Amino acid sequence: MAVARIRPGRAEEAQALIAIERRAVRLLRGHEAHALFAALTTAPETHARAAAQGRSWVAEADARAVGYALYELPDGPEAAAHLLQMDVDPAYGRRGIGRALLERACQAAAAQGAREIVLTTLADVPWNAPFYAGAGFVTVPEQAYTPQLRAILARERAAGFPMHLRVAMRRALRED
Repeated sequence: MAVARIRPGRAEEAQALIAIERRAVRLLRGHEAHALFAALTTAPETHARAAAQGRSWVAEADARAVGYALYELPDGPEAAAHLLQMDVDPAYGRRGIGRALLERACQAAAAQGAREIVLTTLADVPWNAPFYAGAGFVTVPEQAYTPQLRAILARERAAGFPMHLRVAMRRALRED
């Protein structure tokens, strides 16, 4: 059961959310992808833009932000919402906060017109791909990648992500 209140994100809390991301990435110590994730964080401008566009959701507990989820909503008839980043402070882990954030982000993306949401994540980390699978996401086989998904993966490849560990996943948000 979530112990946090989920509310819209605010542009001015970008640094606090980045700090959550940095704490969460410590859970990957010893993993092949740790160094890259530790070196990269979501840009403050990305947080501010997502908040301004209603695409940022924050979990608040003990009078502070303890987790967040943000997504992109590209234009185009085939575009899906893209869960860009989601993190929960490890001190608040395993309390349903991540699931609550994910569900709120999915609801918001659907309300903004998205038919589905996609993400890329680590396939071998229990709180990544297996977590999303438990929330109704399915792995997208490479032959079914959309141009949008190919572009997302190309950006990750260019940033140095270990692509052999990455998996693309999708979840339907509404049926039309």
